[in-house]
Amino acid sequence: MALDLSPLSLQYLLLSMRILQVSPYFPPHLGGVEYHVKELADGLSRRGHQVTVASSCGSWNNDFILIPSIDLFYVPVPVKRPSIEADIYHSHVPSPLFAFMLRDSSPHVITYHNDVVIPGNLNGYNLPRSIGAAVEGINRGIIRPILDRAKIIISTTRSYAETSPVLKDYIHKTRIVPNAVDISLYPRVQKKRGYVLYAGRLLHYKGIESLIHAMKEVQKRADLELVLVGDGYDRHRLERLATKLAVRARFTGRLDRASFIEALSHAELLVLPTQNRLEAFGIVLIEAMACETPVLAFNTPGVAEIAEEGGMVYSSPEELSDMILELHRSPDLRRSLGRKGRVAVEEKYSWTQALDLVESVYREVAYESSGQ
Repeated sequence: MALDLSPLSLQYLLLSMRILQVSPYFPPHLGGVEYHVKELADGLSRRGHQVTVASSCGSWNNDFILIPSIDLFYVPVPVKRPSIEADIYHSHVPSPLFAFMLRDSSPHVITYHNDVVIPGNLNGYNLPRSIGAAVEGINRGIIRPILDRAKIIISTTRSYAETSPVLKDYIHKTRIVPNAVDISLYPRVQKKRGYVLYAGRLLHYKGIESLIHAMKEVQKRADLELVLVGDGYDRHRLERLATKLAVRARFTGRLDRASFIEALSHAELLVLPTQNRLEAFGIVLIEAMACETPVLAFNTPGVAEIAEEGGMVYSSPEELSDMILELHRSPDLRRSLGRKGRVAVEEKYSWTQALDLVESVYREVAYESSGQ
């Protein structure tokens, strides 16, 4: 008897699918991928799926497998493969060794969050480019066999996928599922205050130095404070740079969720200055947009695609200074971009939309696998 694979029957099948979500790290470990995987697992579980999460660390209120691992600086090395049967195996990369461990599991879905690019400054130490290039080459040697065997690859934006030196070779089986936020957590309208906001880790590759230099020029002509939310090994160096340049900058450290959202809500604008492909999407952009706070971001693939939905993109510190001043002097433009960004989040970047798209991927995989 032939298996009924009509859309209605496949939807029914999805209601009871066993899904394994595999992530190198998981909350309370901090990071955008970790947050994404947790929200994805929570959402799929609420939709009736049997979800199991496997990771090197963390905890979850449902089925959770702690995989014994050796942590080698953001590359946890699993020493034991989880023994679990699933209808969908869904791995998240980079840090590809967990996905490599499941490369023969089928059907295997990979979310490719970003390319591996080794920055020239790592933990405050300059790193020779030859070492960085060697590590990147090793990563490509590991990731390509995984992508070769995966049924479907997920990227968060089309522009990032098409410009990735790795992912561009797999466009034929790449599907786009943007990152998302719980929009109910973010207030629509807040009175803006006189500061420019950066929110994220204080690391060299984030390009924060360029923002501080831009703010030096801005503060010559406008009364705008720079507020930097987050922490990282580069914090003290950035504080010294701000002092040296006489830039009024307030470093808050990490904030709890409510305080972080309040900071987003009251900012005149948010700047994401990363110029590195390690930043593929910028979840903080859609968080700010959800608060009707306009955003500025450096013109890089992926990030620029998102920023243009609720702000503008720039290509130099001088252009950044000019854009900050333009927005500061034009409340109407700020409000217009803020409203545009909020609508974009409601229509494209909510978890309802993201979960619908992920289930569509699973439906496609289920269909293909049943025909084998």
